[in-house]
Amino acid sequence: MVEAAERAGTQLIVHENFRFMPWFRETKQLVDNGKVGTPLHIAFMLRPGDGQGPNAYLDRQPYFRSMPRFLIHETGIHLIDVFRYLLGEITGVFARLKRFNPTISGEDAGIVIFEFECGATGIFDGNRLTDHPAVDTRMTNGMMFLDGTGGTIRLDGFGRLFLKPHGSRETEHPYIWQNRGFGGDCVYLQTRHIVEHLVKAAPVVNEGRAYLRNYAIEEVIYRSANENRFLAVL
Repeated sequence: MVEAAERAGTQLIVHENFRFMPWFRETKQLVDNGKVGTPLHIAFMLRPGDGQGPNAYLDRQPYFRSMPRFLIHETGIHLIDVFRYLLGEITGVFARLKRFNPTISGEDAGIVIFEFECGATGIFDGNRLTDHPAVDTRMTNGMMFLDGTGGTIRLDGFGRLFLKPHGSRETEHPYIWQNRGFGGDCVYLQTRHIVEHLVKAAPVVNEGRAYLRNYAIEEVIYRSANENRFLAVL
């Protein structure tokens, strides 16, 4: 698709809306403004809780059940993009993947350790069978911690962000967002971003060729799980 678009002289932009979730955008602002100092570690616990039992996923996205690659290819790819958005390029991974629900084809749980070019580390801890405290477990899909030399940012399942400066107590960080649509209206925010690019020539993210890096990282994750070793992402 990328090559076809380039041959035709047509711009291809990937609709990757997770990075447009308001809590991730606000976290990016906090990191860029130095609120956590030098970033050291990021961890996201994915816990949508929709993967238990013989009827898992049938009510909403039944094709999930037959995907040979599931947790990382369908869901984790979004967090790969978010991690790169927040902390920069990923240079290496180590992965352990599992399938707990025998009625589906692909993996539904796993842990991936990331190495970032900036020196930080990351953990994606995904399990689609278990849930987390939330009114809608698909809103944030889980919980996040981002640690730095100057403090910690915490995201809960209600879209709330908490900031804890190093050596001080944690307090809620207020910010403005709308709880509508999916994921804090991230689909609208992504679409508006693309329209502003087309109409006003504003910068745009996730053009087709640039997005291929996410798939390259995904491939190395599956290789790491199969070979049971840390692998560099070239």
